[in-house]
Parts: sequence; structure tokens; C-alpha cells
Amino acid sequence: MVTIEDVAVRAGVSVTTVSHVVNRTRPVSNELVTRARSNG
Repeated sequence: MVTIEDVAVRAGVSVTTVSHVVNRTRPVSNELVTRARSNG
């Protein structure tokens, strides 16, 4: 199973950023959204 930490490392972003992308709790740039989603 892939963890949020795995996604963050592969995308080169923080765990917090991945969390915001998944939960849509804060605005995240389109670039970071794309990186996080393509590495999960």
C-alpha cells in the first residue's frame, strides 16, 4: 500500500501539501496538484 509519505517523497513535496491536495483543505498550485496526483 502506498502511504501519504511515499507520495510526498516521489512528488518532491511535503506530506502537508499532499494532505491538502487529497482533502482539498487549502489552495495548492496546479503544478503541485499535478505532481502529487501523478505520484500516488
